[in-house]
Amino acid sequence: MTRTMLGSRLVNVGDGGLAHVTGVDAAAEVSPHAVGLSASAVDSIWGGVESLYRSGAFPAITFCLRRRGEIVLNRSIGYGRGGGPGETHGPYARLAEPDTPICLFSASKAMTAILVHKLAEEGGIDLGERISHYLPEFTGGGKHRTTIAQVLSHRGGFPMFNVAAAESGPETLLDWNRCIELICAAPAERGGKRLAYHAITGGFILAEIIQRVTGMAFTEYLDTRLRQPLGMRYFTYGMDRRSRTRVARNYVAGQPVRFPISMLARKALSADFEEVVEISNSDYFMDAVIPAGNLYSTAEELSRFYQMLLDDGVYGGRQVLAPETIRRAVRPAVSLRFDHTLKIPMRYSEGFMLGVNPFGLYGPMTGKAYGHLGFMNILGWADPSRELSAGLLVTGKAILGGHLLALGQLLSSISWQCRSL
Repeated sequence: MTRTMLGSRLVNVGDGGLAHVTGVDAAAEVSPHAVGLSASAVDSIWGGVESLYRSGAFPAITFCLRRRGEIVLNRSIGYGRGGGPGETHGPYARLAEPDTPICLFSASKAMTAILVHKLAEEGGIDLGERISHYLPEFTGGGKHRTTIAQVLSHRGGFPMFNVAAAESGPETLLDWNRCIELICAAPAERGGKRLAYHAITGGFILAEIIQRVTGMAFTEYLDTRLRQPLGMRYFTYGMDRRSRTRVARNYVAGQPVRFPISMLARKALSADFEEVVEISNSDYFMDAVIPAGNLYSTAEELSRFYQMLLDDGVYGGRQVLAPETIRRAVRPAVSLRFDHTLKIPMRYSEGFMLGVNPFGLYGPMTGKAYGHLGFMNILGWADPSRELSAGLLVTGKAILGGHLLALGQLLSSISWQCRSL
């Protein structure tokens, strides 16, 4: 074991063989005993992160775990750039750091949803109102009855649109106005009844409502309602040019994606798996605002967001969200049932993927947890029963492989070591 000093105590940074690629935010981490954990419990959790890295699917991992509002782990492992599959660690390789920004992909949906709930809190919208009340053109294909609440819980009836029909292919996802046109014209699929994850489409419609009602750019609303009140450095859609050299690069990893999984992935992502990864590293992707898929954050910032939700909307003595707003946002809206996009049983609130007993997205016996998954294996979540909030960010994009077992073991370790109340 390799250890480093943190104040007056030693902090385990894990396997000595990985110490040279491990970064520790020593100033932030508190003693495990201060939050009801043992040192061995924290070591076990971090060991799970190391095992996840050793699976080979993730060139970089950043992880932040809060317990009872205090940071017990805020660390990185691996290379932010220059350490992907088949790459040598040349002169331009750069280690990831705990404060390295990484694209959250679909984990961004939780922030978009909370902004919609915030606008409802402010009296700007009614979540039970039809979308066409705010976007009159949203009537194509029988969607005129679809409500905001239905979109938040993935029952809007427009889970995907055919980007291939547009002249520019998947780059259309970076054209806001064109996306709104395509979505408004798309036919509905049993709106309000059929559960089907809206991978990209729902975010654009929800953000467009915010813009129409407030007269503000979506990113400005985010900035004033979340980013500034929470004191975030990044935590915004897209990335400014000054900060792009710090962004971790995404890589295709894991086993090759073949039919039928490749077909399902393409339908959900509106582009081929490899193409999505390639586009995500481009300047034009970072120039764009994709409300369901390109918020950039550190693991600590993601954990901070979920901790604010755990703390009834309070951060730094300031009421960021009303407690009743959070209660509605995390309340189950859809019981566990088959999701026709993801092809697995899912349980949703109006904006979050919910935990499941005996085992769900956030580990074993996490039925009270809420958060969101991002492409692929990115996770941000809060578990009120364990008084924890966490952010797990990875740069390898892998569907199948041994990393799934390592991920399950890590989530199990977090759940078992942070005992339920």
